[in-house]
Amino acid sequence: MAAEIVNPRSDSDASTEQEAGAEPLDSFDPAFALHRGGKMAVQATVPVRDKDDLSLAYTPGVAKVCSAIAEQPDLVHDYTWKSSVVAVVTDGTAVLGLGDIGPEASLPVMEGKAILFKQFGGVDAVPIALDCTDADEIVETVVRLAPSFGGVNLEDISAPRCFEIERKLQERLDIPVFHDDQHGTAVVTLAALRNAARLSGRTLGELRAVISGAGAAGVAIAKMLVEAGIGDVAVADRKGVVSADRDDLTPVKREVASFTNKAGLSGSLEAALSGADVFIGVSGGTVPEPAVASMAKGAFVFAMANPNPEVHPEVAHKYAAVVATGRSDFPNQINNVLAFPGIFAGALQVRASRITEGMKLAAAEALASVVGDDLAADYVIPSPFDERVAPAVTAAVAAAARAEGVARR
Repeated sequence: MAAEIVNPRSDSDASTEQEAGAEPLDSFDPAFALHRGGKMAVQATVPVRDKDDLSLAYTPGVAKVCSAIAEQPDLVHDYTWKSSVVAVVTDGTAVLGLGDIGPEASLPVMEGKAILFKQFGGVDAVPIALDCTDADEIVETVVRLAPSFGGVNLEDISAPRCFEIERKLQERLDIPVFHDDQHGTAVVTLAALRNAARLSGRTLGELRAVISGAGAAGVAIAKMLVEAGIGDVAVADRKGVVSADRDDLTPVKREVASFTNKAGLSGSLEAALSGADVFIGVSGGTVPEPAVASMAKGAFVFAMANPNPEVHPEVAHKYAAVVATGRSDFPNQINNVLAFPGIFAGALQVRASRITEGMKLAAAEALASVVGDDLAADYVIPSPFDERVAPAVTAAVAAAARAEGVARR
């Protein structure tokens, strides 16, 4: 069976608002109209037209398959949908820009994530919104659900718990566990930065970057840039640059301080931007224009907060050679949908036991390569609707998994 992008509710179904005599929300807002009844359903991939079909799809025929899997557990990958389905797991504590809105309110986002998996990667996905926020409870719950899935995509779980939850699940499970808010963002950012550097005739090693935000995305981007060979990168939180001389750092930020900021910067974000080649914003807030103006000539500004970028593109273009945002109404959108469908498709294709750093770097390189000779200041990253994206990322991730010894077919 497979998740299909359909609205399972008929037009004749009455809503709560209609029953109460109130005007339906979707009578004035197309977003509500689209979401009525949910955005996805389950559809069978085999017919059940008569008693013969029924006896094969269910009892007694299904018993033969169950017995075979009991004797040879690996057959579950051939005779069920396990190897092609991902659990999209959240606790609703960091949903988009809405914050901690709870599991029920997170479901529209999780449904949306599931249909993006299917639409852009051909991967089936099931939204799972958990009514708990304790890290160990989430881990135990997901571990018990894991036999039904080929992979786990963690979504919209607040920092710093997201780091602990992902790490513990990766230690206990032999299927890919991937926190998209961290790694999907990092992959797409690196791909865009590679192309921006290529456009300017520079390498990553010649660049100094400053990241605003030391949460899930900021930490993951910093790690990936270092893995990719960035010249230097400093990360700033609300109190300034994350540096080893600060005595207020969390364990995660202490780790960040250990592998970033080779220049030994301290103080404010604005001070760190002076002479910097790259600004990456994943924090919200506003960066003052004088700080942007103080960056190096030909700088890159990736202001990715939604809906309000840290630096408005009109301001950024005064000083930067390449500008990217998280919004679809400006060029160079840094959108995770460019990464996670292909990453999971490639991992599932080879039954990878985990998603390695090498697989993520391969995804970023493949994504950057899609731009090819069309590279321009307003085109350093492809559109999510470019049909070349998912196949390129899928193939690169699968090849990297084989090269790194985590593929099982």
